Amino acid sequence: MAKRTSEAADLPPPKSTAKGQGTARPPAAAGVDEEMGEFEDRWEDEIESEEEVMDAEAEGEDDFTPAQEDSAPAPEPTQTYLPGGALEADEHLVPDNSVYLALHSLSYAWPCLSFDVLHDDLGSDRATFPHTAWIVTGTQAGEVPGQGSKAKDEVVIMRLGNLAKTQGDDDDSDAEDGDDDDQDGTDEDATLDFLSIPHVGSVNRIRAAPTSTSSGSADPYHVATFSETGKVHIFDVRPYIDTLAGPSSRPRQKSPIHTITNHGRSEGFAVEWGQTGLLTGDIDRKIFLTTLTPTGFSTSSQPYLSHTSSVEDLQWSPSEPTVFASASADRTVRVWDVRAKGRKSVVSVEAHEQDVNVISWNKGVEYLLVSGGDEGGLKVWDLRMFKGTPTPVANFQWHTAPITSVEWHPTDTSVFAASGSDDQLTLWDLSVEPDEDEAPIVTPATNGVSAVPPQLLFVHQGQKDVKEVHWHPQIPGMVISTASDSFNVFKTISC
Repeated sequence: MAKRTSEAADLPPPKSTAKGQGTARPPAAAGVDEEMGEFEDRWEDEIESEEEVMDAEAEGEDDFTPAQEDSAPAPEPTQTYLPGGALEADEHLVPDNSVYLALHSLSYAWPCLSFDVLHDDLGSDRATFPHTAWIVTGTQAGEVPGQGSKAKDEVVIMRLGNLAKTQGDDDDSDAEDGDDDDQDGTDEDATLDFLSIPHVGSVNRIRAAPTSTSSGSADPYHVATFSETGKVHIFDVRPYIDTLAGPSSRPRQKSPIHTITNHGRSEGFAVEWGQTGLLTGDIDRKIFLTTLTPTGFSTSSQPYLSHTSSVEDLQWSPSEPTVFASASADRTVRVWDVRAKGRKSVVSVEAHEQDVNVISWNKGVEYLLVSGGDEGGLKVWDLRMFKGTPTPVANFQWHTAPITSVEWHPTDTSVFAASGSDDQLTLWDLSVEPDEDEAPIVTPATNGVSAVPPQLLFVHQGQKDVKEVHWHPQIPGMVISTASDSFNVFKTISC
């Protein structure tokens, strides 16, 4: 959540307007009877009597200038900012730390527009701050300023450390009372340690293979990238994780362990690992399946073909290892079964009025799927109703630009996260029902909607052009997002 604040002008501190601050006449000495005589005042000629002071004030002749009082600068005025509202020239957004348990921003040398969370051996359901998170990402470096040449891209293995609790930044009252839960962290900044692997071409999409908690350090940890060159590269990042985690020799392997060339020169953005294998989809509407055999990776020569335009995203079914779903710029979402003959989709639906950019399959409710479109819409589908002309079970038109990422919460089956090109990251809870007695929260007219949907749980802002968002599966409620300018890691008090 964000607040808007105005920049205060540099003004001199205000002068005191209090009156009667002159030196008062000393009182009579204790135990002295005033009837015995008048108290002799050595400063009688220099001090005006009270009657004279009052008379002077009444006649406007008070020449006394009161002393300036020491005072701290007045705090900048703030108010809650609703997305879509206009900012004045002297206004800027600042985070409202009272709604975050933790909020950290980290940046890398080059934009990293796709990433995935790596499973670690630090345990599940971690709640104690500070946290540590492992991710893998890829760069889109672009041209080197002033040189006219393209920078070398990389696959980067990152350890995000000291992700401390930050809610106390705005309110330290608990700490003063001694009930600070040992602060659950430190005052130091979050850290970013990394190792990189050279990569040919920009990384359009990167995904890590699923691993089990029983996986040992000797087992490979496969990561796949879809390059702008049209090639899909598979790396083993286990040696890099081991090196960052402790004393270990620097990895010597600098090249992918396997490269898929079936897409030709057609680049793509759809990459998805599953129990059956690796799915990759390209802008030439082709989907290929790569499986791991005792002799290595093998890619089927025949693609899955039913879409009529670019394949934008892919998702394996969480319950049926041979079933997957796809999203396409042809505005459809399709469901496939690798056992079906002809390599055609089984069912499909025209899901959005424009390109379907992203989809996510609910891990706990096997028939729920959420999709995000180019028009900014978010729709939740019941796959059991994918017959005829189905309608979504939920439809949210909050974002005002293309949806760039969606992902269901790993354990809460009613919650999902989404991001858009409107610089918003939103959290939604389908279990919230509208309260008919509650007045709607009206948003600025420029947002294009009349009221805040009751299912809208949280709005996170502050990044520029948010591209991907993921929940951390081992740290409940932790969200990680990447944008053109930074990574954000946060936990809210509502999740």
